[in-house]
Amino acid sequence: MTTVPVAQELARIQGRTVRVLAAGQVLGGVSFGATVSLGALLAADVSGQESLSGFATAAVTLGAALCAIPLARLAGARGRRFALTLGNVFALIGIAIVITSAGLRAFPLLLVGVILIGMGNAGNLQSRFAATDLATPQRRGRDLGTVVWATTVGGVLGPLMITPGEVLGAVVGMPPLTGAYLFSIVAQLAALALYVVALRPDPLVLAQRIARSSGPAGPVVEADRPVAARYAVLAVAASHVVMASVMAMTPIHLSHIAHGGAHAGHGSDTTEITLLVGTTIALHVLGMYGASPLFGWLADRMGRVATILLGFGILVLALGTLTIWPDEQPAVVVGLLLLGLGWSAGTVAGSALLTESTPISRRPRRQGLSDTTMTASAAVGAVLAGVVLDTLGYGALALIALGVVAVTALLSPLGRR
Repeated sequence: MTTVPVAQELARIQGRTVRVLAAGQVLGGVSFGATVSLGALLAADVSGQESLSGFATAAVTLGAALCAIPLARLAGARGRRFALTLGNVFALIGIAIVITSAGLRAFPLLLVGVILIGMGNAGNLQSRFAATDLATPQRRGRDLGTVVWATTVGGVLGPLMITPGEVLGAVVGMPPLTGAYLFSIVAQLAALALYVVALRPDPLVLAQRIARSSGPAGPVVEADRPVAARYAVLAVAASHVVMASVMAMTPIHLSHIAHGGAHAGHGSDTTEITLLVGTTIALHVLGMYGASPLFGWLADRMGRVATILLGFGILVLALGTLTIWPDEQPAVVVGLLLLGLGWSAGTVAGSALLTESTPISRRPRRQGLSDTTMTASAAVGAVLAGVVLDTLGYGALALIALGVVAVTALLSPLGRR
């Protein structure tokens, strides 16, 4: 009896799973891209203090940190589909609260809404791990990178929807800086329906069933490599905290460059600022997700740790550019693009290293721990970044981030154990 038909069927299911997850990432990217772009501006506008602008990114990452482990455990118990759709529900509730808080000028309520959006993003983050549930070791990086890449479409469109969203929001009477959330609502509803209908069979449930079987179709079970897994968690967290901290402060910094220190979100400058910020963040998001299939391929060919170090090298170029030319708008745009590319390499290769260093019975728990560590550190980093920007400036913020990258790169031999 040949195992080829079984292998072919698994390959067909995996291909369909990757396509469904990729489509969901497109929709999720539209929603989250708008939140990333508007968060700092909304926080500064509603609170009236630019030093609190980092609290928006801190809140969204805190929400993801709070929900990552519970969602991962739910995925382990009930499958990826349940966890992903629950994340969509959280995001929809959060968007409604954010719009309400902007109308009421209630800063604490705004943070509650952004936290819920972050909880929804915790489900979105799990999509990259869902792509590896049925993947072979030879294609794990590429399948993961393909799903991450799909976020490019939505992630680039999301920030670009700010300006038309403001026009549409004004027509229907929405508060300033919230019109783009209309597109986010539609995208989240579509993603929810997609996962419920099309993510069948559930990839994690099927992978667990195969792992429990003793037949010849069972996959190769990777050995448990806890030291390498811990370094993978560290590498992903370092890439993310550096990216999130600098990116969160960029909208405020760009508004200073463009308008000589004028407060973002006030007066006749709003449209010009949102267009500048939206375009810059769109290019940054393009760097984050656009090259992820390439980095996945490199992780499969040249190794996970080598690709992580490549990402750190790109982050050094990005942060060096922002440190030397912090007040030059073209340099900021180039720096943000490179920052996204470095994040992509570190995250894709680090996530693949974590997966292959962990037996499938422990993967959801460790994947949830990785997402919690990544998002919690970014939440703290975003808050501190606001203080650093307010006291020391944008260049100093980039220099501090450069130190984080250097320390993590020096620990890379741990990833080869």
